[in-house]
Amino acid sequence: MATRGSVKPFVNFNAKHDAEVLRKAMKGIGTDEDAILMLLAARSNAQRQEIKAAYKKAFGKDLVKDLRSELGGKLEDLIVALMYPSILYDAHELHKAIKGVGTEDEVLIEILASRTCDEIKDIAKAYKKEYGSKLEKDIMGDTSGHYQRLLVILAQGNREEGVDESRVEKDAKELFAAGEEKFGTDEDKFINILGNRSAEHLRRVFDAYKKIAGCDIEESIKDECTGNLEALLLAVVKCAKSVPAYFAESVRESMRRAGTDDETLIRIMVSRSERDMLDIRAIYKKKYGESLYSTIQEDTDGDYQKALLYLCGGND
Repeated sequence: MATRGSVKPFVNFNAKHDAEVLRKAMKGIGTDEDAILMLLAARSNAQRQEIKAAYKKAFGKDLVKDLRSELGGKLEDLIVALMYPSILYDAHELHKAIKGVGTEDEVLIEILASRTCDEIKDIAKAYKKEYGSKLEKDIMGDTSGHYQRLLVILAQGNREEGVDESRVEKDAKELFAAGEEKFGTDEDKFINILGNRSAEHLRRVFDAYKKIAGCDIEESIKDECTGNLEALLLAVVKCAKSVPAYFAESVRESMRRAGTDDETLIRIMVSRSERDMLDIRAIYKKKYGESLYSTIQEDTDGDYQKALLYLCGGND
């Protein structure tokens, strides 16, 4: 798979050697944060899993526990996030979002709207194995209404494939009839079409919709829906158009609001570092006229900033 990630597997990788470097960085008085973040941010997720195993084998200790006890604050959150296997990290973030105090809807929305069908199936499996309950059941216990139903559809990871030529025009007309054209909104139509069609198909539907409605589908959703359902539908539309563009916007928002939303920033930088960070960076630069790298520099500091910049990978 051609990866558009900023983090690539380290070429002369030696798990045993890396485990020794990390142990040395944590042993004795004081912790060498620099050595830790430089090493772990420059290894792929699969390599970090090997380092974890080598560390346990050499020292009889759990690397993640040691990292937690030696590091603190946002740097700790970031490094611990890097140590999860990618799919388990998504499952963990969903579980935390559902089981924490109050539901963190933005996390449910981000993950379920942006991951591929295969990823979502793997996440659901990892979730069940790790937490002993079904992702779908937990979502249902914590959400309601049309918002809940669309989340459940997305959690199936069963989108159709390809473009069905015969349905493009029909879908666009149905969406128009369900929203702009009638008094009150037929949310079921929106949920069914946006939750089940492929991204390629939806892009064609959105073009047809614009011709019929005279506006973008996003504008109609903003007019017709509110709250979590609106946020989820918008995320689904943006991801159908371009997943990297969706993340460029999300990462911008995480840093540009009053006070940085570090949880979102960490989640995006960690989960996209090996998937599409290069595309996110290119779109970010084009859209906002500055590099993602420079925004991170302005908005964060210390070792935490350094680690984020490593994951970003370069200044555009």
